[in-house]
Amino acid sequence: MIDFGFKISPSSAINMDNADLSLYEKVREIEPDISKCIACGSCSATCPAGRFSGMSVRKCILDLQRGKKNEVKKMLSCCMLCGKCTMVCPRGINTRHLILSICKLYKED
Repeated sequence: MIDFGFKISPSSAINMDNADLSLYEKVREIEPDISKCIACGSCSATCPAGRFSGMSVRKCILDLQRGKKNEVKKMLSCCMLCGKCTMVCPRGINTRHLILSICKLYKED
């Protein structure tokens, strides 16, 4: 067989029936504003840490909704808690407080 240098990448599909959404549900109990996020990306666009580390509150929320706990924990460790994301959120979500609440839940586990 001829090798053209291409490979089939593994599937990135998430089986939502098997996803562990317990952390997202806990966060939603503490911070009901998490449900108001429309994933517009304003928070990610203004984040100074995002330019260097890929930090994104929007991506954290989406990963929590998909049950990707490890990715969220890794991303939140890059947050500088400057609060710029809170100032630009069109839905008025206190993203800084949301991040602190998520981090608190990680420490409890």
